[in-house]
Amino acid sequence: METLTTTPAANPAVIGNEPFMSADDLAAYSARMRAAKVMKEMEGQDRAGKAREELIKQLAEPLAVTPEKVAEITQSLLHKLRIAAEQGQKELLVMRFPNLMCSDKGRAINNAEAGWAETLTGRPRQAYEFWRDRLQPAGYGLKALVVDWPDGMPGDIGFFLTWKPAPH
Repeated sequence: METLTTTPAANPAVIGNEPFMSADDLAAYSARMRAAKVMKEMEGQDRAGKAREELIKQLAEPLAVTPEKVAEITQSLLHKLRIAAEQGQKELLVMRFPNLMCSDKGRAINNAEAGWAETLTGRPRQAYEFWRDRLQPAGYGLKALVVDWPDGMPGDIGFFLTWKPAPH
């Protein structure tokens, strides 16, 4: 029986005819990959933060409430409500906005306190007033809830229009 012996290669970074990454090279490569991933995540968070700031600026500016704007909002809302009703739903998310649009960052909404609507600013305040003046008299309810919890803290607020199902 023939014995197989191995002899160290002249260059340990070459196995056979193929170059081979050393453990140090692999560790450095892994560190570069982790750093690149972190940078990409940070860039994404930066873009998301800028988009959020723009949204807050936009929502802080009240809309000009013209008869045309009211008709546009009403038509869009009716369309969405019909679809929701056809699907058997009893509520519809009609607005989602950052908790910074509330003077208390959504605390009163989260705690279902009376007077929570007084904390609203900008377009969320206008949306509430639209419900109060036009939709509540037509039998619609409004629920305001914290709809996400980044890092365990209240995040975005959602307005849900609600309605009672037709009696059988």
